[in-house]
Amino acid sequence: MGEGLRERKKRQTRQRISDAALGLFLERGFDHVTIAEVAAAAEVSVNTLYNYYEAKEDLVLPPDQASAQRLADIVRARQPGESAARAVLTQLRDEVRRRDRAVGLTAGFGPVFHMMRAAPTLTARLEDLGRQMTDAVAAVLAEEAGAGPDDRTPFLVAGQIGWFHSLLYAEIGRRIVADEKPDAIAEAVLALLDLVESLLSEQVLAYATRRD
Repeated sequence: MGEGLRERKKRQTRQRISDAALGLFLERGFDHVTIAEVAAAAEVSVNTLYNYYEAKEDLVLPPDQASAQRLADIVRARQPGESAARAVLTQLRDEVRRRDRAVGLTAGFGPVFHMMRAAPTLTARLEDLGRQMTDAVAAVLAEEAGAGPDDRTPFLVAGQIGWFHSLLYAEIGRRIVADEKPDAIAEAVLALLDLVESLLSEQVLAYATRRD
């Protein structure tokens, strides 16, 4: 069934708000722009804006895109014969090769990254999001393994997955700051993921392998 008129108008309004916010944030910095100014630029009321975005940070990191369930969803969707860690490594490699916006390799992302890096509330939000992702993966692994409260294995494996996921973004960010091009960043990051995989223990790489 196609998109209805109401849904299309809501999507267009949401996009207009997002575009207006990003333009202002890039021009003046995240901390120097108010919600009222974003609403005015998008030609909506403040109340309408809050109907679409509950917090100012959501304008840059919308929950439907920056989801705490990102890693857990990848693990849940892994193929038969695939472990949790390898599923995440495969997904990350695919996103890097596609220059996916999920890993910040789209053209023009550099200024957005610099803007985010300069805003303490956004960096804090990203750090908290990373912790939530790791906790969500640990919960999935513990449930699948039927782990008891004293079994820390799911937590430790999830910690390793969360570590290399965060490492990927840190490396991409470091190279964006160095003004490297997306293709060069992608090549370097794929090599880094290969190195990470070679250094992970077999226990981590094989943990929670989905049965056929």
